[in-house]
Amino acid sequence: MEDEGRLKTGIWVSAVLRQASLTGNPAVVLHRGDADAGGVLVVLRDRHDMMTVLAQTRTADGRRAWFRATGEAAVDQAAVDTYVERQMRRDPDLWVVEVETPDLTPPFEARLI
Repeated sequence: MEDEGRLKTGIWVSAVLRQASLTGNPAVVLHRGDADAGGVLVVLRDRHDMMTVLAQTRTADGRRAWFRATGEAAVDQAAVDTYVERQMRRDPDLWVVEVETPDLTPPFEARLI
């Protein structure tokens, strides 16, 4: 997906869910945030229940980008839960989307930084 800097978050999430479905990657919204401008966490889960969390950020020029918030190595459910809960306490408008992927690669165009 091309960068959609002004696209409302709820629309972006719907598009990602649709794209994940089309590529055979089950996806679900775990928490609905602000539909207009909420931040996003994407939990990627592989078939062995190892996980990583991608957190949304912006580059210096305002483009959507992502970083591996739980680190480069895959983590377990407890580590993901701890991270997500901490972020939700800081930002209750946050969206949390979980996607199953075979190799913890996002099923959408993502600039990883």
